[in-house]
Amino acid sequence: MNAIEVNALSKRFDSFQLKKVNLILPKGSIMGFIGENGAGKTTTIKLMLNQLWADSGSIRILGLDHRKEEKKIKNDIGVVLDESYFHENIKPKHISKIMERIYTQWDEPLFYDYLNRFNLPADKITKDFSRGMKMKLSIATALSHHPKLLILDEATSGLDPVIRSEILDLFLEFIQNEDHSILFSSHITSDLEKVADYITFLHAGEIIFSESKDELLYEYGLLLCGAEDFKTVDKGDIIGHRESRFGHEILVKNKERMKQKYKGLTIDSISIEEIMLFYVKGEEFK
Repeated sequence: MNAIEVNALSKRFDSFQLKKVNLILPKGSIMGFIGENGAGKTTTIKLMLNQLWADSGSIRILGLDHRKEEKKIKNDIGVVLDESYFHENIKPKHISKIMERIYTQWDEPLFYDYLNRFNLPADKITKDFSRGMKMKLSIATALSHHPKLLILDEATSGLDPVIRSEILDLFLEFIQNEDHSILFSSHITSDLEKVADYITFLHAGEIIFSESKDELLYEYGLLLCGAEDFKTVDKGDIIGHRESRFGHEILVKNKERMKQKYKGLTIDSISIEEIMLFYVKGEEFK
């Protein structure tokens, strides 16, 4: 069983359209969900959570129809969005009392363990929390009812590198249970390179790729050349291109084959962030 199955999901707004999105998150894995602002990541997540209704397509969460079985699904998922939804005058100890009425498996001792781990005061109103503290509180709350699936929208945003590392370790701990899965939408692609098994790239409402992270980093490369050599590069090999005063940078796929084809040219490894930027900001070559 897959943790998430999205098939041909479409949603039209006045100025934006999500176009036949397909996405599969295998159980027991972490998927990084990337794309520029306005690409449709949050819209996709809201559709999964039944906060928006799709125009067409289907969504199954933990093997269940996301509409027909919404109550059961939401008892088994933890959600952390990019903004805290806790009332500014609420205290963490009050949150626990509220959540135990909502979730059948709410674990108050576990919640307090997370508060201690994150150095969060149980008796302080959230209005006085920093953004990072609010994010950690959201994560603690999401994890304390023993969910099978975490859906995270910018969950490491606003956190310093030390805390981010701590949170990523926590996610890796969570995923040690093979029944657990994570969909992790983030702009911090270096975090995803550390923890993700799969990367799904959404651009202008369409899926550009959804692949194993390791295969992605192995397959893509950055071909570097001067103006004369650039003329010899086959147009069909150019996925993305940008020109600078130092020469031409070309995003290519099938890196090892490209090394054989262009033996006199340099082909470097490339990061997930650079791959995304080439698709979003690269110059078209015609």
